[in-house]
Amino acid sequence: MLKLPTEHLDVKLMAFDLDDTLLNKDCTITPKTLEALRQAARQGIYIVLCSGRMEYGILPHVRTLDIAGLEAGRYIIAMNGSSIFDLHKREQIFARKVPEDLLLEIYHEAQARGLPAQVYFPDVIYANVDDEWTQLDAKLCGVKLAVAEDFEGFMKGGHAKMLVPGEPEVLKVFEKDLKEKSGDRAEIFTSKPYFLEIMPKNAGKGEALGELANRLGISLENVMCFGDSYNDESMMRKAGLSVCMSNGKEDLKEVCRFVTRFDNNNDGIADFVNTWVL
Repeated sequence: MLKLPTEHLDVKLMAFDLDDTLLNKDCTITPKTLEALRQAARQGIYIVLCSGRMEYGILPHVRTLDIAGLEAGRYIIAMNGSSIFDLHKREQIFARKVPEDLLLEIYHEAQARGLPAQVYFPDVIYANVDDEWTQLDAKLCGVKLAVAEDFEGFMKGGHAKMLVPGEPEVLKVFEKDLKEKSGDRAEIFTSKPYFLEIMPKNAGKGEALGELANRLGISLENVMCFGDSYNDESMMRKAGLSVCMSNGKEDLKEVCRFVTRFDNNNDGIADFVNTWVL
């Protein structure tokens, strides 16, 4: 499926998912894409990295972009929309949490199925065990994994998100059951086949993007977002200029307004931005 613009697009803010979108298979931003985004930032277009990772898992890519000193590079959206961070003030300006009771309920369900669980701080992932599954996200984000000995007590006050990693086929069944039991109290989805994410209700990437745009006085009609998977769907539905990567989920391409000509390994973002934005 190919859906392309027919004219130059008026963009004030661009939001980018990381894995399989802004990042290639080597988890890096290609030189062509770097230059396109830097040029956009110099023109005053806000560049916002918008990821399921916590703040410290996003910062290395902010440093690579080298635009944080600009007004257009001062914000990031972390943990799938549960947090907006202002890099200039070095403070969180928006936060949402999954309540303690629901986290405990889901944790007990996970334990009953032999699945681990983990929650997130800005710079550390805390899990109930240290194994091959809980190590996955820590390695992907380049942050420390720590075991919370009293994991149940660690749920006090709630958290921005819980992640249950495991075999994809096991998680498919768990996701279905969780949605039936808890779907009206949280956002539940798989970001990768082996990551089941539990997020605060009404606190996805789209809601955070809408909050940030409102703070900046930018109409959502002038907001562009790039994504590839289900944790990007809420921002695809919010942003007036939503773009799915050509390597993205096929049903997500139905939701978005545009689809890139090239995938994340072949400068799909640079091609789109250079052609229809810059």
